Amino acid sequence: DNTTGNNNGNTNGNDNMTTYNNNNNTLKMLLNDGSFLVIDNDVKMKENVLDADKQIDQKERDIETLCMKLLMQQQPVASDLRTISSALKMISDMERIGDQASDIAEIAEYVNGCGMQSETHIADMARATIKMVTDSIDSFVKKDVELACAVIAHDNAVDDLFDKVKGELITAIENKAANAEALIDLLMIAKYFE
Repeated sequence: DNTTGNNNGNTNGNDNMTTYNNNNNTLKMLLNDGSFLVIDNDVKMKENVLDADKQIDQKERDIETLCMKLLMQQQPVASDLRTISSALKMISDMERIGDQASDIAEIAEYVNGCGMQSETHIADMARATIKMVTDSIDSFVKKDVELACAVIAHDNAVDDLFDKVKGELITAIENKAANAEALIDLLMIAKYFE
């Protein structure tokens, strides 16, 4: 199967997969830095996250353009068409994840100082989310069905961590009303990770 249905398809397909790998690395860095911002309000790291989000936005437009070009010029069918439509859906999700990581970076400055980051499972959630995003992109690029199934199964673990964080924050809000606003922001961050 080549992405475009012609002899030049491998080049475009390989370029597309290279772009996905680059996006995967950018998203991983973005999520990683965004999650550490929750714990340590580092201005430079925040700038890196915001810059990476802009890169993801540009890469989304580049991949959309390439996919539309392939659809119009090559008129793919069957598995090639499914691959292109999957790529369009995935790049949209990647852009949304980038936006959410950027939102985490913005919210993090309000959370720092509340003291709850280390008392919750938020760091565990961040690590699990980064693994899921990375593995899902890898499974698409490598066409690894087993890895894709593992990502789906791992989603339950992230959901369980979210429930723990939510419970921890509800208890903290009940006990420390002075930090309630920061704790609500921390819950928003946890929801973004979920």
